[in-house]
Amino acid sequence: ATDVTQRTTTSTSFVTGSNTLTVDITPSATSSKIFIVASSSGQNNTASAYAYYTLYRDSTNLGDSTDGMVVLQQEAGSNNVKFSVGMSYLDSPSSTSALTYAVYMRVGAGTGVLNSEGIKGSITVMEVLA
Repeated sequence: ATDVTQRTTTSTSFVTGSNTLTVDITPSATSSKIFIVASSSGQNNTASAYAYYTLYRDSTNLGDSTDGMVVLQQEAGSNNVKFSVGMSYLDSPSSTSALTYAVYMRVGAGTGVLNSEGIKGSITVMEVLA
């Protein structure tokens, strides 16, 4: 899945980064693993503030509950520096039910951005048979 729309949040709790950067997959066996790769660009519109990005499986944060998988700090005295956001994870869901993987984000303060200035974001999932 891809998204070229710039998305923003002021939430200090993880929220869906983009309703488009989400993928459904149904594993064929409970022993299967799911490999997730996501990339985009991000920033925080407030100098010295943080933006956090992570991957979710349904309602489960696959990264750290506070920091997620990627932490960006905007430079002091600057509010327009864009950063690369790249995440990958090998998940072991032990399930043959439909699963949804998505990019989530939050901020410590200020406004967090995903797909800065319309730079294309993407998420890909693939089943790895074990």
